[in-house]
Amino acid sequence: MPRPILQSEASECGLATIAMVAAAHGASIALPEMRRRFPLSLKGARLDQLIGTAQRLGFGTRALRLEMEDLGKLRLPCILHWDFNHFVVLARVGKGRATILDPAVGERRLPLAEVSGHFTGVALELAPSAEFKPQKAAPGLSVRQLTGPVRGLWRALAQILLLSVALQVFVVLAPFFMQWVVDQVLVSADRDLLTVLGLGFGLALLLQVGIGLLRGWSVVYLSTRLGLQWMGNVFAHALRLPLDFFQKRHLGDITSRMDSVQAIQHTLTTSFVEALIDGLMAVVTLGLMLLYSWKLALVTLLAVALYLGIRALAYRPVRDRTEQQLVAAAKQHSHLLESLRGMQSLKVAGQEPQRRATYENLMVDTVNHEVRLARMGLGFGGASQLVFGIERIAVIWIGATLALQNVFSVGMLIAYLAYKDQFAGRMAALIDKWVEFRMLRLHGERLADIVLTAPEDEGVHPELPPPPDTRIEVEGLSFRYGDGEPWVLKDCSFSIAPGESVAVVGASGCGKTTLVKLLLGLLRPSEGRICIGGYDLEKVGARNVRAIVGAVMQDDQLFAGSIADNIGFFDSVHDQARIEAAARLAAVHDDIAAMPMGYHGLIGDMGSSLSGGQKQRILLARALYRRPKLLFLDEATSHLDVGNERLVNDAVKGLALTRVIVAHRPETIASADRVLVMEQGRIVQQLRQRPAAASAASIQPL
Repeated sequence: MPRPILQSEASECGLATIAMVAAAHGASIALPEMRRRFPLSLKGARLDQLIGTAQRLGFGTRALRLEMEDLGKLRLPCILHWDFNHFVVLARVGKGRATILDPAVGERRLPLAEVSGHFTGVALELAPSAEFKPQKAAPGLSVRQLTGPVRGLWRALAQILLLSVALQVFVVLAPFFMQWVVDQVLVSADRDLLTVLGLGFGLALLLQVGIGLLRGWSVVYLSTRLGLQWMGNVFAHALRLPLDFFQKRHLGDITSRMDSVQAIQHTLTTSFVEALIDGLMAVVTLGLMLLYSWKLALVTLLAVALYLGIRALAYRPVRDRTEQQLVAAAKQHSHLLESLRGMQSLKVAGQEPQRRATYENLMVDTVNHEVRLARMGLGFGGASQLVFGIERIAVIWIGATLALQNVFSVGMLIAYLAYKDQFAGRMAALIDKWVEFRMLRLHGERLADIVLTAPEDEGVHPELPPPPDTRIEVEGLSFRYGDGEPWVLKDCSFSIAPGESVAVVGASGCGKTTLVKLLLGLLRPSEGRICIGGYDLEKVGARNVRAIVGAVMQDDQLFAGSIADNIGFFDSVHDQARIEAAARLAAVHDDIAAMPMGYHGLIGDMGSSLSGGQKQRILLARALYRRPKLLFLDEATSHLDVGNERLVNDAVKGLALTRVIVAHRPETIASADRVLVMEQGRIVQQLRQRPAAASAASIQPL
């Protein structure tokens, strides 16, 4: 049966199901590789697209419509259409139950009656053809790939390891105190020897406490330092990822994956050192046990082997349930964030009860997974107590027999039991750490979805000077969101001269916003090229062009902070005069001045304390603060009244910059020098405005 592969993007369940079936036939294709070879849009994949993808991987395909009673006749594993908007893998059909590998939640064993409620009756069988090629799994992830550059890690680990080794010397010596007291002091009634032993081991205890505190502080320092560097590296990388990475994922899932940093950090610092020390101490104490009695040591070794077998057999269920718990928690977090962001819409529609019920269901689902994990943890704890409890009884029994036979002294038996307890405890902890390290791969795979995704401008030289001018040249530009998707733009070609103002008009959905995102480098063209100032965006990267660009998009956001902070975009070099100048150009200075705290006033979450028109004008002021040479405006004045719209258009028109404006309103269109008319992803007409134009009707064909 194939192993479940969980989807990262919201709509890639189809790719995940094909990857699972391919793995069952010996072709281990990672989901990122599937995503790269067969890109999808947020709309997901249709059945015909899945068939095409599977055939390109060398599968023969057969799509079927069937009833529930025919499920057992399918060639397994196969793909089922689920809930009319999802795909899953049917791995096994038994008496009354079926095993489903769901890319959204993992492995599920469901009664056939429940399967019937989800299965739409459409299935896809995949069988390897002559073109199918088995493929080995990609090599495992390295710690370096996940952490990025972290300074001082190995030196700090070495320091902690040395302190830990020094600490364990005292742990090894402690049982000798009891042995010498019982065998030497009590037998001979030597009070002076007792005093010497007491003082000696008392001083050793103080030294042990001091070294323990020093090691504890070193672990805290290492964890803090590693956490700061690592989380900083991950966040810095996330900021460089392309826009569609965030558009295709739920926010809660992204934050859940970033939280994996803490789990891995703990394992690589505290758990790593503890595992090394436990291993070292297990070897030392085992050697001492063998010196005392190999027969007694054999009993303990058998108990350790039994516990290791129990944990090894239970690893797969623990891993699967841990993964399911992480996915469930991410869904719950996503729902919470969406509800808080959309509170206004919920209240207007009166949907608070429904939203609350859904959240409670998600919360119960998360808690159920946590309870299952906790139950397994209790089971392992009970198994450990039972195994090592029986082992201790057996060791005491055999040890007492040896003492009665004068093979052991009483002090030797007490010391041996101390070493045995240390060995058993260390080995049990070491086995648990082994499981923890294996579980590290799960967190690593989740985090890898972020850190191994190629950044937006990977491989581009970072120090190119800004473009010498703002001429825009577009040749044969085409774009679609995925293979098999309709073209959003097709074969667009035009040019914009430096200093020219061009309005892009057309019906909603014709591709205007997509065109602007392509010009800004937020999306990559499927075909064609875009040059700005002689720089080919595909070759030099958008980051080297954005230094001269300002933009206001339809879905732009303000951030928590003051109005001045948002206009200056939290510029470290605060220039109040420049902020006010940008606000005057955006016709929002008077509104800000009338507020109780002026430019120091807080705007609330995402601008919630501002009107729609004020928010748009502050966004425009933010774009103008950059002193751009090239300005993109996507419905940037749609919330303004006619008077303010005219003030903004006149102010922007007086600036020496090139403008690309997407608009529907006549006042804004009339401010442009030229109009590009779009229909169904194509530029169908170019119209030049008359110099004295006062409205959008004053245009003439080129």
